[in-house]
Amino acid sequence: MDLPKKWNEHLRRASQKPKLKIECPLCGRGIQNTQNTQNSQETHAAARVDFEQHLTDAHSRLLEEKTTDSERITWIESQWLAAQREGNPGAEPSNQKKAVDPDTPTATPEGHRSTSPVSSLKREGSVSRVTSPPKPALDDSRGEFDRGTSQKGRLWSPDDGSTAAPRLRPYDKSNVATRQRPPSGSLLKPPRQSHQPPARVPAPPPVEEDPELIKQPETRPISQEQLVAEVKGIYAGLVMVENKCIEVDNDRSSQNDASNKLNNDQWQALIALHRTLLHEHHDFFLASQHPSASPALRRLAAKYAMPARMWRHGIHSFLELLRHRLPASLEHMLTFIYMAYSMMALLYETVPAFEDTWIECLGDLGRYRMAIEDDDIRDREVWTSVSRHWYSRASDKAPTTGRLYHHLAILARPSALQQLYYYAKSLCVEMPFPSARESIMTLFDPIMSRAPNPQQARLPPTELHFVKAHGILFSSKQQEELEPTIDEFLKLLDNHINRSTRRWRESGYHMAISNICAILGYGDENSPIARALKITRSSGTESQDQPMQETSSEITSSINTIADDGYFYNARKLFTGTYNIVCRRFGDPNILPFLHVTLVFVHHLTFYPEAIDHLAPHFSWKLTAYMLNTLIGSSSSPSADESQALAGLLGGGEQFPGWKEDKDEENKVKRDEKEGGPPARGPRRRPLPDDFALRGFSWVEHYFPDGWFVTDERIDDDDKYFEVPSMMEERRERVVWLGCRIAEREDGKWLRFDKETRRFMVNAAFDVELDLEMPLPSTPGQSVDYGELPDAGTVA
Repeated sequence: MDLPKKWNEHLRRASQKPKLKIECPLCGRGIQNTQNTQNSQETHAAARVDFEQHLTDAHSRLLEEKTTDSERITWIESQWLAAQREGNPGAEPSNQKKAVDPDTPTATPEGHRSTSPVSSLKREGSVSRVTSPPKPALDDSRGEFDRGTSQKGRLWSPDDGSTAAPRLRPYDKSNVATRQRPPSGSLLKPPRQSHQPPARVPAPPPVEEDPELIKQPETRPISQEQLVAEVKGIYAGLVMVENKCIEVDNDRSSQNDASNKLNNDQWQALIALHRTLLHEHHDFFLASQHPSASPALRRLAAKYAMPARMWRHGIHSFLELLRHRLPASLEHMLTFIYMAYSMMALLYETVPAFEDTWIECLGDLGRYRMAIEDDDIRDREVWTSVSRHWYSRASDKAPTTGRLYHHLAILARPSALQQLYYYAKSLCVEMPFPSARESIMTLFDPIMSRAPNPQQARLPPTELHFVKAHGILFSSKQQEELEPTIDEFLKLLDNHINRSTRRWRESGYHMAISNICAILGYGDENSPIARALKITRSSGTESQDQPMQETSSEITSSINTIADDGYFYNARKLFTGTYNIVCRRFGDPNILPFLHVTLVFVHHLTFYPEAIDHLAPHFSWKLTAYMLNTLIGSSSSPSADESQALAGLLGGGEQFPGWKEDKDEENKVKRDEKEGGPPARGPRRRPLPDDFALRGFSWVEHYFPDGWFVTDERIDDDDKYFEVPSMMEERRERVVWLGCRIAEREDGKWLRFDKETRRFMVNAAFDVELDLEMPLPSTPGQSVDYGELPDAGTVA
């Protein structure tokens, strides 16, 4: 038997038979016929059986989703038709196959979303329960020896390779390029599918035309009549809402019954009502302050006190209602504070005509927010800092308003010394805040209490006795403890300064200002020095032709009668005793802020003889002269510029230290201004921290030159009170300059200065013996060994 011939005939007959290729449309697996069949019909039936078995084994979950037999049969039939199309050579690529049945879910690779219309109709958030099994290894090489279509009655030979149609390489899912690019050498090259954007053809050069500027968007001009009508309409609605807010707030505030609680809907309605009023005010301010508004229209807001009405009826009254209903109203109060704060911040940016009012309102809202925060100490500190920032900005714009210092005193907790300074200042500035007399007792009562309490235990003993002494002076209570308290404070003061070192710089000018306020009676006009200053000022403004109501002898007699009381005596004892202890610390730079503030006050009194007579006999003039001589003979950094500046001060120059600029610098500033540079500067040096603390008092009105406090508004409160090393030399110059100015008053009635020897002396009337514990310099240039100084650059 010719086996090769028979085998070739078998191959020819097998190749002429139609081949059925089945590929699962769900997972892409090829279904091979495992049964021996004689014709194409049997092959088709056998492939159908194998395909159904494959669906049962591999896709049983999808099959179980069909509830009825008819649904299962329909679904299997649709998958079978799709499988036959997948197996045909001319079918579309398997990576682009579409679902036949809209209800048939298709498996998608993890991490990709189906983009078919059917999948987009699925419920959002649903996750398919079908996971496609990996393609089995037995089907990986099914087309490896595939030579294309049937051989049409003849065997393939190698000579047919150049003329036969190019066969496609088997599809490899790991390499998508096999379905996109034909084999190399093909004559028919389809266009390459690339994800890169097509290369742009260079555009022809544009035709040169005249550049046209983009015009400003056209706006409709509004006439004065329309603007007035708009303001009238807004104001009518505003008054109606305002009256409703006043009625509701008064009605709710009068109902103090604890059982009469508001529910959530009622609170929301009240918040919405006050929000509406704030929005009406916002519209009114925008309309009345419109750029096209006339001056008369712009004055309406101030004429009808709109900012004050907005705060009183739109914010403050409702905040008080919420505060009295705490803690039940806490969440609603937080909501309203945030809403009101946002509205005030918006007005601060858009309506600058009332900037001072908006700044203070922002500080008040921050203080309310700080006061109700009991859970998180960090949030409380944040809102304390926010409120202090706004109040400090407001005090810079209105330094003579005592109300702002009262608010800063509340925010100064728990520092008792700083609270005392702010409360005292709020009572002694030109526009005092009388309500501070009640608020200051919240500071004094715990400290003056005979029963021990946490506030007494928290304070250092020196500050405790100092604040307690001021509390007794202010309240006139526990008078029997005043002198022992002052004596105990003076006994501990020197050691306290020695331990505090640089930290006492701030405490020094706080103590000095507090003692000065005590001398002035905490704003009481019946105080001897305060009355003497007032009478001298009024007599100076009266005409010389008009006779005075009282003679000078009668005025002096009445003032001396008031000065004989125990209050002024003890206040003066606290003032002079503190000065004597501090002034004996020769060589300690940390006492310079205290000396600076005290000498500013004394220099002011030298212009008022009736006032200085109450203090001069008890003031340590000789000790002051010794301290000034020490400052002249010792310089922390004796450079040529500083020596020249100090020599100018001692030479009789009345120019304020640090204010005058050299001519070269002035010319340079003017030249830079003409060239578009920064504007001309005022003072060459920035103000000292104690300068900001002194600002606002009437007795420093003529001390600082005009424009001394003109600084950048962006400087924070912490930057204003930040100490730099150069400030010590500036204070030294300032204290020496004040000594020279005092020596020039009344022909050296209190202090004298010899320009040749550059030494300070005292008048013979005040030349008393001093018991000093350390040697004094014999000449200005002689250095004296004062031992271990508190702050010599090595002590922090």
